[in-house]
Amino acid sequence: MLNVKIDADHALAILEPDGALTDNDFRLAAQLIDPVIEKNGSLKGLIIRTRSFPGWASFAALVSHLRFVREHHKSVKRIAFVTDSPVGSFAQSIGNHFISAQIRNFTFDEFEAARRWILFGE
Repeated sequence: MLNVKIDADHALAILEPDGALTDNDFRLAAQLIDPVIEKNGSLKGLIIRTRSFPGWASFAALVSHLRFVREHHKSVKRIAFVTDSPVGSFAQSIGNHFISAQIRNFTFDEFEAARRWILFGE
């Protein structure tokens, strides 16, 4: 399951995986995020917060994840990985080569620092 919280006033989305991700999780995320992008022209930021990366429930879920990234990365200015998992550092390193957004990794307890970085560049 992927919990999606939208802060429409700040054009910010917070994604919090809770268990293996499914292909439906990314469809739901897009349904919630796309109206914010349409209204603002972009998403100021995306925070992905999880203590550890839960993986995907199926190959279809992985494909949906990659499609979600492909369809949205140009509309997101900053992405913060807020996790204690080594996947966060890996995602930052790889993502910098394929994603137009600025990417930064934070520890799980640094959620507020990640939020400030997205909103104010601090």
